Amino acid sequence: MSARKDGTLATARALGWFSIGLGLAEVLAPQALARGLGMRGHERLIASYGAREIATGIGILSARDPTPWIWGRVAGDALDIGTLATALDGHNRARGAAGAALAAVAGVTLLDLLCGRALSARRQARRIARRRDYGDRSGLPKPPGDMRGAARDFEVPRDFRTPEALRPWTSAA
Repeated sequence: MSARKDGTLATARALGWFSIGLGLAEVLAPQALARGLGMRGHERLIASYGAREIATGIGILSARDPTPWIWGRVAGDALDIGTLATALDGHNRARGAAGAALAAVAGVTLLDLLCGRALSARRQARRIARRRDYGDRSGLPKPPGDMRGAARDFEVPRDFRTPEALRPWTSAA
């Protein structure tokens, strides 16, 4: 395995641990996060996002191929960005903190995207490498020249023939 591939997997693992850590913070202290971001009343949403982060992190760390889980992080980041964007309202006194959180999520989203693309490219390369090439095969047991005339004495087996009742009717006039 090349150093680049090892680095991609190491990045994925780091993102898995990051997901678990962030998820724990969101599950254990949703009130504090909601207060700090000016999003009071959204504590349950924050806690559910934390559960999603924990599940994604566990998926990344336990899967043989973390690619789909990394793309799950990207989808979760889109939800987070959409939710944080609502906190940028002019009436929110903590919109500076929400803006900083939005910038941090955007940075992590970029890292998730880059990791997801690298893992997907790696996965595609493995798929291509596993493909077998049968382009040089004809399906004949011998070269075509040797096969010419091999079926001259072939007779259609009786059970392959059209039944008498279904054969075309011709008059013998």
